[in-house]
Amino acid sequence: MIDINSRRIIKKSIEIIRKLSTKLDRVKIMHLCGSHEHVICRYGIRDVLPENITVIPGPGCPVCVTTQREIDTAIYLAEEGYTVATLGDMYRVPGSKKSLMELQSEGADIRIVYGIGDAVRIGEKEGKDVVFIAIGFETTAPTTAAEVVSVRSKGIDNFYILNCHRQMPPAVEFLLEEGSNIQGFICPGHVATITGLKPYYELCKRYRVPMVVAGFEPVDVLVSIVMILRQIVNREYKVENEYRRAVKEGGNIIAQRLIDKVFEPVDVPWRGFPVIKNGGLKLREEYREFDIYYHEDIPEMKEIVNNNCICGEILRGEKLPTDCKLFGRYCNPLNPVGSCMVSEEGTCNIFYKYRKLI
Repeated sequence: MIDINSRRIIKKSIEIIRKLSTKLDRVKIMHLCGSHEHVICRYGIRDVLPENITVIPGPGCPVCVTTQREIDTAIYLAEEGYTVATLGDMYRVPGSKKSLMELQSEGADIRIVYGIGDAVRIGEKEGKDVVFIAIGFETTAPTTAAEVVSVRSKGIDNFYILNCHRQMPPAVEFLLEEGSNIQGFICPGHVATITGLKPYYELCKRYRVPMVVAGFEPVDVLVSIVMILRQIVNREYKVENEYRRAVKEGGNIIAQRLIDKVFEPVDVPWRGFPVIKNGGLKLREEYREFDIYYHEDIPEMKEIVNNNCICGEILRGEKLPTDCKLFGRYCNPLNPVGSCMVSEEGTCNIFYKYRKLI
């Protein structure tokens, strides 16, 4: 339910967007969070935008950007006898030949957990060697870091992580460096609660692209679009905080210190992207005993790519799910072909959910 005050702001924002659009050529804005896409689709925000103003989804789903090679590695570890603990969304993402769900049906010990703490407790109670698939952006990395520190203090020696953490600002830089023709970014509020605004300052200045951290209500998204368009019209390029009720300029200092204590930046590929400089996080040398790669000689995984799936292009903001010939027919939430159809944060999953409204 949208309250009366929010309705007033929404109506005014739409009026301002339409007025500003008359002063502009085509403008492409990218958002970086699945929650933003939910709001945009559910409330039909694209339908009220002028034809020359486009808002496209980007690589805002941590499950979606996890590579097929990482999923195949998790499957390999389970086949080698490890108990693999995973969040529910990763359970059904297809690997090269099968998913973790399919592997579990063959007898592998795959556990769906609510968080990393549950995975640790499995190892403590059952004495099994447990590998937790640690995914997510800066939002979830502090939780992984805190648990690693706690596990060390307890002397637990049968818990490991398959580290798949990513950092969002380097992906933004990659898109801008590659000439993606994006004129503005709606930055993810969840990530910014941890990072604050500072990681975007240099990018905004260097590439002269407006960046607005936004919340997750319809009014937040529309107001952030107004803020971006105003910057473009006025030739002002800065980082603004629409989500001031939750995001501080400096972010969460305690969480940042935890990340820096346990992790360091690393160059990694994202699904649909080549290697992104500092695009991921790896465990520091002093915590490497928790890295499963330190304990296992894991063979190189050769990805078997389905060329009919366009998840990579969707994550790069080049296409929409409706451009895919598999969407809604051969690929749906019950039978996902690509990662973007699995997670509730995935663009294909969201488009399918609201397909009658799109």
